[in-house]
Amino acid sequence: MGTRSVAERERLGILLVLLSAVGFGTLGIFGVYAQRAGLSIPTVLVYRFLIAAALVWALLLVTGRARLLRGRLLLIALALGGLGYATQSGLYFLGLEFMTAGLVAVVLYTYPAFVVLIAVTAIGERVTREMVLALALSLSGIALVSGATPAGASIVGVVVVLGAALAYSFYITVSRAVLRTVDPLVLSAHVLPAAGVTFLVVGSATGDLAVPTAPTPLLILLSIAVLATAVPVVTFFAGLELVGASRAGIVSTAEPPVTVALGALLFAEPVGVVTVLGGLSILTGVVLLERR
Repeated sequence: MGTRSVAERERLGILLVLLSAVGFGTLGIFGVYAQRAGLSIPTVLVYRFLIAAALVWALLLVTGRARLLRGRLLLIALALGGLGYATQSGLYFLGLEFMTAGLVAVVLYTYPAFVVLIAVTAIGERVTREMVLALALSLSGIALVSGATPAGASIVGVVVVLGAALAYSFYITVSRAVLRTVDPLVLSAHVLPAAGVTFLVVGSATGDLAVPTAPTPLLILLSIAVLATAVPVVTFFAGLELVGASRAGIVSTAEPPVTVALGALLFAEPVGVVTVLGGLSILTGVVLLERR
């Protein structure tokens, strides 16, 4: 009975993490729809983060887990959102202006390689053969993906999205230290509004902030905030508690294939053999790092 219970928990955990990957995988797709609807990046991200933050806080209040961080932890959480996550998200959506949603998702998934490089250079983590192989696979994947689209677009797009991956790697590295003492959802509840405020300031300063009233733009913004942000954040951490970080990280590699498939289905985005090989190379590297 006990073994069966453990197996059921693991299946549920995998399903939750997979649901999270599918949700995050729709982000680039909704981003393309947002572009076509004329929504600016600051507008999209203000709505994304503030609505998602409200939903996460509501969940925490209902479940009795709500907690306001204080002092140093609060400052770190606000910096993670206002600087780290905001930079990653801004560059991600900027990347959609140069590359297809599928390619953006694939290139972003080089971030585990950056996390490892930070660990090696900053805290002296030992370099292993498996680590070197994983990094080589990620770099090979980037080289293949870069050659899969027109040169001008792909070079600019790859650089922009690699910037997003680098920013995300710093965000994850600092978050891991904070999560030793802070509930993941509580940290998210502070990170999300901080990121939203950053784009509120940027959008107000640049005049790019808008308040959409038409049904279609509002539906796109709600979809980004709920389906592509709040739901995957909650389901990922719920699944993480059931299956652990390593397995959750491996299951999460379903995210780029979801984006690639949806992009091909909805926007007829080209998916050539070279793109597939590049994506597989990057994701294989991710799996190796997560297994480590």
